[in-house]
Amino acid sequence: MQIDPLLRLLAEREASDLHLKPMRPPMLRIRGKLVETEGDILAPAVLREALYQVLNERQKAQLEEHLYVDFGYSVAGVSRFRGSVYFQRGTHAAVFRRIPFTFPTLEEWGLPDALREFPKMMNGLVLVTGAAGAGKSSTLAALIKEALLNRLVHVVTVEDPIEFLLSDSLGSVSQREVGTDTRSFADALRNTLRQDPDIIMVGEMRDPETVATVLTAAETGHLVLSTLHSNSAAQTIDRIIDSFPEGQQRQVRMQLAQILQGVVSLQLVERADGTGMVAAVEILRKNPRVMKLILDGKIAEIDEEMERSVSFEKMQTMNQSLIALVLNGIITREAALEHSPAPGEFELQLGQFLPGQTGDSAMADSAADFSKILELREIRRLYEESQERHRQEMADKDDTIQRLVEQVRTQESAGAGATMQDRALREERDKLVQQLAFQKQEYDAKVEKLQLRIKDLSSQTAEAAGRSGGSIFRR
Repeated sequence: MQIDPLLRLLAEREASDLHLKPMRPPMLRIRGKLVETEGDILAPAVLREALYQVLNERQKAQLEEHLYVDFGYSVAGVSRFRGSVYFQRGTHAAVFRRIPFTFPTLEEWGLPDALREFPKMMNGLVLVTGAAGAGKSSTLAALIKEALLNRLVHVVTVEDPIEFLLSDSLGSVSQREVGTDTRSFADALRNTLRQDPDIIMVGEMRDPETVATVLTAAETGHLVLSTLHSNSAAQTIDRIIDSFPEGQQRQVRMQLAQILQGVVSLQLVERADGTGMVAAVEILRKNPRVMKLILDGKIAEIDEEMERSVSFEKMQTMNQSLIALVLNGIITREAALEHSPAPGEFELQLGQFLPGQTGDSAMADSAADFSKILELREIRRLYEESQERHRQEMADKDDTIQRLVEQVRTQESAGAGATMQDRALREERDKLVQQLAFQKQEYDAKVEKLQLRIKDLSSQTAEAAGRSGGSIFRR
């Protein structure tokens, strides 16, 4: 028996996982369901021998010492795989997960646009959470890819094992594997801070020491991205706080309140048309209210803040994302109920939108983005209000036009009377002008007569002075 042919079968059938267990045929997880293949039942010795062929000496030693080993494995021209070999009932078993050489971007995944803001951040902590197989690693790799394509940054990843192979673009990336490039997550994080990173990606926060080191790294001015096995944003925060002793929990809440930039929680739900799986996405983003709730330890109230902050902050709960997928016709109502963390609330919230359900998958850029649903409902409300305002404005304008017509008619009547009055005034003015001209002529004639009289008197006076010896005065 060889493992490679089974891994090729895994890729050919577009399955996500291959399960190998003694006394069962090989099993494939296809569209979320585990189905048996047509292969033979696996004998324990045959399975052990096949698994040891794909392990190196270090991995074999770890398996014998710790009774499990995780590792990366590639089949040329097929795909990369993440393998996990472990013991069960004293025999060997294994699970292989398919990891494509190339992987979609955030946009190609169909994830909400709000996630594109996280790779642009300069510092803080961003967590991607969900159950095993929910798409955490894929989403985390897409976030890193977004940063590498658009920013001049150095990204350092610490993974166990390395899953998606990242390549340099505008930014540069260094991928370190636990067991090959570093002894542990904690060791890698401590010396990663000396490697001039802008962004640090930690494959998984799996123990309190790693959690503490991640929080410290995020406090030093770096952007840190990591994953955690939890089902919601509130549960994620509780898990981090509870991983510390009670005496340190207040300090941890203060740290989280300052550095937590966002939590993305994922669930994969089967599509209504049976063509595959789609991600339902819960999104928590940092704002003053979220910071205060974390600081005060009121973690249970975070869901309410996410529900209220859809339009402005682009947050959303898991229920809201499931509702968006149902309204967009991507998943069925029954599938959504199976994955809802609060089915009762889901039914109540869905009932508010059912009258406007269209089933059009083009309603939103991302079918899992609940904010788009609210935007559409808000647009409809604004349109109806606009129509009502338009009708009222048209009625007001009709009244105004009628009033202006009446005013024009009134002014036209008043204008006719004003024209007659103006004509009379003009005639009166002409008469006054004529009278003024006549009076001026009379005045000029009188002045001329006076001037002649003055001249005559001046002549007579001069003659009299000559006769009297030069003076007309006598003593």
